Amino acid sequence: MVLPSYRARRLLQLHRRCNTSQFSIYHNRRNPLRSSPHLSTIADALHGQIKEDGRNVAVEVLGSVRTIRKQKWRAFLEIGDGSTVHGLQAVLSPSQAQGLSTGASVLLKGMWQASPPGKEQSHELHAEEVKVVGVADSETYPIQKKFQTPEYLRTVPHLRLRLPTQSLLTRLRSESDFLLAQYFRDRGFLRLQPPIITSSDCEGAGEVFSVRSKLPVSTAPPETQRLDVRDDVFFRKPKYLTVSSQLHLEAYMHGHPKVWTFSPTFRAEKSDTPRHVSEFWMLEVELRSQSLDEVMDIVEDMIKSLVQGLRRGSFLEELVASKVTPDRKPTQESEEEQHLVRRRWANLLKAPWPRISYRQAIEILHGSVRSGESTFDHQPSSATGLQLEHEKFVAAKVGHGQPVFVTDYPRSIKPFYMLPSSAKHDHSHKESTTAACFDLLLPDVCEVVGGSLREHRLPQLEASMLAKKGAPGSPQQGDMACKDLHDQQAHGIRSLEWYTDLRRYGSVPHGGFGFGFDRFLCYLSGIGSIKDVVPWPRHYGRCDC
Repeated sequence: MVLPSYRARRLLQLHRRCNTSQFSIYHNRRNPLRSSPHLSTIADALHGQIKEDGRNVAVEVLGSVRTIRKQKWRAFLEIGDGSTVHGLQAVLSPSQAQGLSTGASVLLKGMWQASPPGKEQSHELHAEEVKVVGVADSETYPIQKKFQTPEYLRTVPHLRLRLPTQSLLTRLRSESDFLLAQYFRDRGFLRLQPPIITSSDCEGAGEVFSVRSKLPVSTAPPETQRLDVRDDVFFRKPKYLTVSSQLHLEAYMHGHPKVWTFSPTFRAEKSDTPRHVSEFWMLEVELRSQSLDEVMDIVEDMIKSLVQGLRRGSFLEELVASKVTPDRKPTQESEEEQHLVRRRWANLLKAPWPRISYRQAIEILHGSVRSGESTFDHQPSSATGLQLEHEKFVAAKVGHGQPVFVTDYPRSIKPFYMLPSSAKHDHSHKESTTAACFDLLLPDVCEVVGGSLREHRLPQLEASMLAKKGAPGSPQQGDMACKDLHDQQAHGIRSLEWYTDLRRYGSVPHGGFGFGFDRFLCYLSGIGSIKDVVPWPRHYGRCDC
């Protein structure tokens, strides 16, 4: 028998004799960070959740110094703790402010009092005790109050996370993850964990990352070395970082009717645009279904449910507030950004979202060119797919601010695994030239979701694989997943033999989609570059930390 320690017995006796507040005060003597009757986050303080009879309340907060202004008789400190985009103002004496600097972590204890009339913050903390928990050298601290370009801040991603907007994005990402998991759990979907290392190079054209256990010994300059994954014997055959979990989810789907995952994906595109990074997060879904409309309905309902859940919190108002310039003076640009964010959130909740076919989208583009309404750098063509400028025009013209589904793209520009449109309703041998697929286009950001019904018939799937082998890379992202077989034709087909087994042994009609989570957060937040939304951006020529 293990006897409780003296401290445990003493606490138990006090708990029986004393009321809860007395017990808490005794217990907190051992933890100086919890000795106040109101250990608070800044969000609690600013949102009025600290209330007591009387005007002044004892408060204790732990945060990081954003700014400090020292005057002759007093000093004003603004601190943040990540719980809100707003900072908390504290009033200190000159002696209390000595040694404080931007970036330092401080523990403040004092009275939460009403601010003088005309102040932006309704209350302020009058500090009685100031403790520096972590020092920071203000001369070398990279994050300053002055304007710093996004390009510079990307070079210090480990410190950029402390910025108010980045803290807000971190909370937005966390809450979105929770809401999405809740959405699918409530509807009977299983959340699964497919592999990151795969045997199938589905992307082709050098757009995958190869996995090696070691680098070859070479005296040649790094930029001239040519790596061949076939030289690495760790897995005995070439392996890659996944560009999509779709194929593995299809295997899960044959054991469970509805499955989903939320995981990182990797793409070795040498693109340095605001829309591309090499590592990003994808939400992917597979379910047994014969209806493309059913898959699109889930996409629309999922996104609307997510936005509604986020609106119940303070995220929209905080995103709007984050558009104010560092000196807190409204400008025309900041007001336009605020209106943009509000408009985007409102339009996402309007119903229903328009749905048009790819053929209709091409006709709209051709009509705009003939009428002189618009000109494009790339002439619209049904054979080459929609370019970014085309997607933006269609989203604005058809959606009027709402998302737009574009369906039934030509099979020639889509992946091998997509079901022909004609097979949605019958099992005839007459195959359509279009695929039962869709892309969801958002204004400005464009493609955020791609999905399709999957080819569940073995002969047709094998014929499609043979027809696609050796073909040039598809200009479309499709399901924002894999699009083509590897240029090495024999290896490409053999590496997907397990995938054809899914059709060989009792396949069922099914479909699914991929949701570009980081790109969607760009849209919600009104931030122009995905590199400023992804916490640790990896892209061509850059991989810090």
